[in-house]
Amino acid sequence: MGRSTDGNALVTNVFGRARAPRRRASVMSLAALPLAIALITGCDSGSGGNSAATGGPSVIAPGKPGEAAQTLSAEEAGKRRAEDDTPNAADFSYARMMIEHHRQALEMTRLAPQRAQSDGVKRLAARITAAQKPEIDSMEAWLTEHAKDDHGSTHQHDAMPGMATEAQLKQLRAAEGKAFDELFLKLMIAHHDGAVTMATEAKGEGNNIQIEEMADDVIAQQTSEISRMRQML
Repeated sequence: MGRSTDGNALVTNVFGRARAPRRRASVMSLAALPLAIALITGCDSGSGGNSAATGGPSVIAPGKPGEAAQTLSAEEAGKRRAEDDTPNAADFSYARMMIEHHRQALEMTRLAPQRAQSDGVKRLAARITAAQKPEIDSMEAWLTEHAKDDHGSTHQHDAMPGMATEAQLKQLRAAEGKAFDELFLKLMIAHHDGAVTMATEAKGEGNNIQIEEMADDVIAQQTSEISRMRQML
């Protein structure tokens, strides 16, 4: 076996094939090490029935009594919840209260076309009406669909935050022009704040995915409208 005087030259092995010197091979092996570790880790994470699918964040799901916890992908965790999103009392309470809450908002917006002075207030009232009427329909349809799961959930009217009192509504009905605009915005800001509070509580206490999605819509839309109304005052 021959060797060149240059330490980086090729070396001929016993089979007559040229190979790279040992130093270069070592560097290449180190460079390939992270890839090898990644491949090993990927193979290992895919083995066993309790492992999460690769390609996304994992979620630890507690096992039943006597069973080990499972590591699930975010998608698997979502599917597992979707399999058992039976409405609870908080879901039914939210739907019923929010229907009533929205109806009062519509009672207030109906006054705007004739009594408001600001075109901005009139447009805002129209947007609120256009958004909340379909939401009432959706929640009523949800209650009908899930009536079999309702086991006597109840709610208190005076427990709903943000509701205008009868005296405040009477004052709004009597107001006109700029006075109406100012009172309408103040009452509606408080009303929206209350709706956001209710929706946030429903997300934390409820179990039904559809109700959670409705609550998300209320939070997003009414938070945006609150900012807009505050700028209009």
